Amino acid sequence: MSSSAPVPDIVRCAYMELVVTDIAASREFYVDILGLVVTEETETEIHLRSLEEFIHHNLVLRQGSQPAVAAFGFRVRGEADLAKAETYYRELGCEVRRTEAGFRKGIGEVVRVLDPLGFPYEFFFDTEHVERLTWNYEHHGAGAIVRLDHFNQVYPDVDTGARYLEGLGFRRTEDIRDSEGVTYAAWLARKDTVHDTALTGGAGPAMHHVAFATHEKHNILYICDKLGALRRSDSIERGPGRHGVSNAFYLYLRDPDGHRVEIYTQDYYTGDPDNPLVTWDVHDNQRRDWWGSPVVPSWYTEASTVLDLDGNPVPVREREQSQEMDVTIGADGFSYTRKDDTATGFKVGSQL
Repeated sequence: MSSSAPVPDIVRCAYMELVVTDIAASREFYVDILGLVVTEETETEIHLRSLEEFIHHNLVLRQGSQPAVAAFGFRVRGEADLAKAETYYRELGCEVRRTEAGFRKGIGEVVRVLDPLGFPYEFFFDTEHVERLTWNYEHHGAGAIVRLDHFNQVYPDVDTGARYLEGLGFRRTEDIRDSEGVTYAAWLARKDTVHDTALTGGAGPAMHHVAFATHEKHNILYICDKLGALRRSDSIERGPGRHGVSNAFYLYLRDPDGHRVEIYTQDYYTGDPDNPLVTWDVHDNQRRDWWGSPVVPSWYTEASTVLDLDGNPVPVREREQSQEMDVTIGADGFSYTRKDDTATGFKVGSQL
């Protein structure tokens, strides 16, 4: 899984396209409850953005018969990087399509690929600028979702997937391993945060979650209170809590179709060239939640189908290595293990 062609210079994760089965119910969830901003909409498609965004959209909701993920969108540094992406993926033997401007509303030419892992990636540079609402506090609301932060992808072989993304220019910032060297998850960044995408070991390719950032913990707590007041607390799958990995405060929600959405804040800067890798022991119960709270089994076992470039579901492969849930959750479904309760469960810049 290597190419001798120059890699495209990826700036950041930029948008995701979700196929939803009830566009009105999805609009209520993402707009009325979470507060994302409508850039443009029709009866069958809605383009949404976060409050600080100036490109056309961060999320596309498209009416369809089955819930799925149709695209993971990344912005590149310039027009020349589109040609680099096209050449890079053709050398990898991937299916590649270059579309004209207008294939996506508000976006110029797009290079679409079904990448070596089976994910539908899209690369673009040109975009229509829209109003950035950073200073329009009258529109913010107490939840105030300000940025698209990252994707999380499920794939059976995390090591292979991480090497592919590192070859594409991503920096590995954190991972979870065991003493035998099995990697259970990895976090990879292009912008100067903990990640633009992550790989979680499991049956895939699949989409684990899409994450939006807010400013402070209180924004997340407000979203929980709002969901409770609306009698929609069943949308909360996990949290609120503090991650060990990434250090971020988090909340996981499920939208009306079961797509997982994370609301996320307070991770840390990773932009230095010698930023140290943080490796967590899979048996450390603080890796997923710093307070040691249990992780509900659905978080490990459920994910969204991804589609190929023709809109067909990509076949899923099972993970052959040990799975995180199997080695960390006890017979009661919630208890955790730690090999040595007196030892530090993570190491910075070294191997376990």
